[in-house]
Amino acid sequence: MKLFFTALQLLLWIPALGQTAISATYDPTCVAELYDRIPIGLKLVYDNGQFRKTEGFLQGDYRWNRLKVNTNNGSFQNGTLLINRKQLAEQQYTVQLSVTVPGVAQPFQVPLTLPHVESIRFNHYADSLKRDIHFYLNVEGVFSSGKIYPLDTSAIKFETSEGKIIGQDLLIDLHSATRIITVTATDKNNPNIKVTTSIPVKQLPDDMSLIKKK
Repeated sequence: MKLFFTALQLLLWIPALGQTAISATYDPTCVAELYDRIPIGLKLVYDNGQFRKTEGFLQGDYRWNRLKVNTNNGSFQNGTLLINRKQLAEQQYTVQLSVTVPGVAQPFQVPLTLPHVESIRFNHYADSLKRDIHFYLNVEGVFSSGKIYPLDTSAIKFETSEGKIIGQDLLIDLHSATRIITVTATDKNNPNIKVTTSIPVKQLPDDMSLIKKK
């Protein structure tokens, strides 16, 4: 009996093989702004106004093994898209999915636009740096999704007017006479996105009188 109702359910969908559209979306909780492994979902809309959603984060009943999905960026498997972020920038942040549906000869071309950095900014933890002490270069990305996340050296490269960049730290020599250090951060995936900051070098020694002695 269970098999009968399952077969009947499938038959009810047969007249709807003339899909009018397929749309794609990504899981907004997966931090697609930073991570390259992105769960996605498809919504299949039919001529009669009905629709179905894929299993996975959309919690639909349409199984991925019924679909054939190819992508022009990275790879796709079981509802998860693994992207090449540098290539994504070259593609204007839109991945093209080619979706083949049972009973339909021609695959559907489905665009999926992913969030990307629109601008970057420095957000310093201190208002000046000290000689011979590591100064962390905190850079934040403002994304097309409206979200803001800190960025690291996998996404950002630094240039400095003086001193050394060690990972994401700036270090200047103990005997440097420089009063201002200029640092530029550039998005590795889009060199047109960059920001420059001027960081004062602390001139006076720390006030030791505020330290309580035991």
